[in-house]
Amino acid sequence: MGRSAGVSSQASDNDAGDSSSVPAPAIASEAAGVKPKGAAASGDLVSEPIRALIVDDHALFRRGLEMVLESEPDIELVGEASDGEEAVRKAGESLPDVVLMDIRMPRSSGIEACRALKDVAPSAKIVMLTISDEEDDLFDAIRAGASGYLLKDIPLDEVAGTVRAVYGGQSLINPSMAAKLLTEFAVLARREEEEPPQQVPAPRLTEREIEVLRLVARGMNNRDIAKELFISENTVKNHVRNILEKLQIHSRMEAVMVAVREKLIEFG
Repeated sequence: MGRSAGVSSQASDNDAGDSSSVPAPAIASEAAGVKPKGAAASGDLVSEPIRALIVDDHALFRRGLEMVLESEPDIELVGEASDGEEAVRKAGESLPDVVLMDIRMPRSSGIEACRALKDVAPSAKIVMLTISDEEDDLFDAIRAGASGYLLKDIPLDEVAGTVRAVYGGQSLINPSMAAKLLTEFAVLARREEEEPPQQVPAPRLTEREIEVLRLVARGMNNRDIAKELFISENTVKNHVRNILEKLQIHSRMEAVMVAVREKLIEFG
């Protein structure tokens, strides 16, 4: 596993998640660690580790991830699976917080498992960890609700930070794939200009929600959006959550794609 790409570019994702500022739609930088779940009133952390599930058909790769995660006191490995079907079953049993999953697997692919996981473990954040740099796999993963897409050349010492960042609400995307995502946004925008408008009306977002969505598309995190709009960070989180609910999607990346498609925002 070389450090050629690593985790330096990320996309903001699920719920009212956060992302760092990069001049690209829903793409952030530097996976930041987050505290374990909850904190006592005194400020002491509650011992409630992040529950992680590993899904990959290569036993050696699973073992490498297992060794890394088991050494982290704030992360608990709750299971492993070697294909998509087993992943869905084990996720339903263990209810993980974060799932690290390959795309190309026997019996059921990671994309198929990603869709099914949303039914059995709806709160789980899914990161596709794969060797595939195919554009279709990236877009399918986003549409299936994945919170991130990283190539397997990620350094092992960054895996724990990835788990914490995704659990904390960020979404991550490999730097080499970021340009492809931007290209897709541009293609969507051009396609919608050429095609006649759809008969089904787009979801109704408030002016403030559209304002927030535009800033999300610029790759701004919740803190920066709050400063830009002179509102609190919690208010930004509520707006993002409302946007995802109205668009009936799971991720901020997907929200930007839907917004471009429905002409809720312009991407130039």
